[in-house]
Amino acid sequence: MTPAELLDRWIAAFNAGDADALAALYHDDAVNHQVANAPVEGREAIRAMFAAEFAAAEMVCIPVNRIADGEWAAMEWQDPMGFRGCGFFHVVDGHIRHQRGYWDRLSFERLYAGTG
Repeated sequence: MTPAELLDRWIAAFNAGDADALAALYHDDAVNHQVANAPVEGREAIRAMFAAEFAAAEMVCIPVNRIADGEWAAMEWQDPMGFRGCGFFHVVDGHIRHQRGYWDRLSFERLYAGTG
């Protein structure tokens, strides 16, 4: 699977709220580092992270810009409420080895937790 194909599958699984399908896209020892949080290491921990996030808030990823080059895919995204961020996916052997996401925690909490 190419990085561009993997990103398409990642977006579909994210928008379906399917933590199991998302986890299947990662290497066993992958790292997901949403820079507003501590890195999450390992496929099962990544699955648990997504499951907890989907239970806490209804999230939608609308890709604004997507780029793929070599082993990397990246996207700028937004959600229906105007929350924005970007993500970078290092894809090795058809699975995500490392993911980094950049978004503003305070804006997220104001929109989804009613805090801040």
